[in-house]
Amino acid sequence: MFVKHTICTALTVLIVLLSLQTGVMAQDTAFSSEIVKTIENSRAFDAFWSVIVRDSTGKILEGYNYNKIVRPASNFKLLSSAMVLNELGPDYRYSTKLYGLGRQEGDTWEGDIIVRGSGDPSISGKFYNEDRFYVFEKFYQALDSLGIRKIRGSLVGNDSYFDQQTYPEGWSWEDLTFYYGVEINALSFNENAVDLRVYARNDIGEKPDIEWFPFDTDYVDFVNEQVITPSYSEYDESYQRIMGTNTILLESTLPRNYIEKESLSILDAPRFFIDTFEKYLEQGKITFSMPMMVESHNRSWEGSRYTVLAEHQSVPLGKLLQEMNKESNNFYAEMLLKTAAAEHYNTQGSTELGLSLIETFAMDMGIDVEDLEMNDGSGLASSTLITTEGLSKLLVEMRNNSHFAVYKQSLAVAGRDGTLEYRFKNSPVEGKLYGKTGYISGVRALSGYLESASGQPLIVSVVTNNYTEPTSYIDELQEDIVQKIYYKY
Repeated sequence: MFVKHTICTALTVLIVLLSLQTGVMAQDTAFSSEIVKTIENSRAFDAFWSVIVRDSTGKILEGYNYNKIVRPASNFKLLSSAMVLNELGPDYRYSTKLYGLGRQEGDTWEGDIIVRGSGDPSISGKFYNEDRFYVFEKFYQALDSLGIRKIRGSLVGNDSYFDQQTYPEGWSWEDLTFYYGVEINALSFNENAVDLRVYARNDIGEKPDIEWFPFDTDYVDFVNEQVITPSYSEYDESYQRIMGTNTILLESTLPRNYIEKESLSILDAPRFFIDTFEKYLEQGKITFSMPMMVESHNRSWEGSRYTVLAEHQSVPLGKLLQEMNKESNNFYAEMLLKTAAAEHYNTQGSTELGLSLIETFAMDMGIDVEDLEMNDGSGLASSTLITTEGLSKLLVEMRNNSHFAVYKQSLAVAGRDGTLEYRFKNSPVEGKLYGKTGYISGVRALSGYLESASGQPLIVSVVTNNYTEPTSYIDELQEDIVQKIYYKY
């Protein structure tokens, strides 16, 4: 359970790693000899495999190490997204408001303009035809329509809706440079990352050209030590944000004419939001007389002192969950987890409170929480643990949930979209598996709803830990196992 993680996570992980050395030899229940042979005759026979197959009633049809705890990676999103959906409902929308503290005199606002962060993860271009400034433009138009051109005060960012713990426990510092390990903050823009483009169009031995969004902002400092190599050479990626700074070292080698796209994390998400928003307003000739500010204390927003100048509502939660699960977006997972906590407890949203909601929800789903260790909502933390028995139990119980249709639609479809778009392509399983993938170093997972060859609805969970073969090879084995299950039933 999550309440134990601060005391015994390290011990638990050690025990898990030791137990996983047993590879495929430990079997719990009769399992298809054909599938056992697939694993034992593979180059990954010494990895730890956990597999379970259930029918729609929850009956275990086959099982293999299914009651052993494993690192699920992003398969943990199956549980966190189910809790969030159950807690908030599919129609929940974020509301981010632009407040004025003061009064308008002619074309001047006498006082501060405050953006109150709501925890919305989608203030980017994801749902707005790739227009990443969509919300900023909406706020700009609101001020412009009021005739406000000057603010005699500051642009203030308020991020009090969440606590100030920007990363969940258990995240590796190596992940914190990249888009999948960004800060979690109630006031977030562009998923708290800058989008880098690298063009190796110069001569061999020279540095490539770089550009970045938003508008080559000076909020970050890129140290470009990259080198262009001959066109026949391989791309070698090397990016690192120096911890505690917004200085990002670029040391990749790129074949000539290569184009690289990467999203890299920033430090101090609310300041990044306000810095970018202020520059956007200034481009539209709306200026501030005082420096921008960020605050983390709550205000009495309903008082007469505050005027709502603009409001933006996000798309419904059901759409946000598709980004979380289909695309396996860690940032969305952690933002939604904290939001559920904030709404449920009517206090600052935190990872810890969100995990307490997952624990309660898991118990309601009949999952043995003694086999559950939680440190985040996304599964990026290698210390987050569960069993395939628990994952499959969740999937069974969600079939009876009133929001099941929304939940299932949030999952990737084999061969069609999301992280499964290029898996099971042109196979009988294409379009027949709604699933969730998972990956961190040494972990590959695949769980979901499978319609068998005979039309029988099945729940399948396959998790591989401690493998040393290429991930593409593990993918092939997992897909082979799923296809064997597909034909068998």
